[in-house]
Amino acid sequence: MKTEEKIICNCCRKVIAERNAIPMADYLHVEKEWGYFSNKDGQKQEFDLCEDCCDAWIKSLQIPAASQEVTEFV
Repeated sequence: MKTEEKIICNCCRKVIAERNAIPMADYLHVEKEWGYFSNKDGQKQEFDLCEDCCDAWIKSLQIPAASQEVTEFV
């Protein structure tokens, strides 16, 4: 969850340190606008997960997440 001053992991509440508005650790940011055929039609949800919480979430999936190595960084 990004507040005006901080990025905070919605799972463990770890603060993602920033320097000059640049995060000093990577994290997962998710935004979802729910639409028709959902129970949340018209709602928008956002959350942030630190790398450790993201890893734990991915490990809990019943079908493993696809993963591939990236050798060129943009």
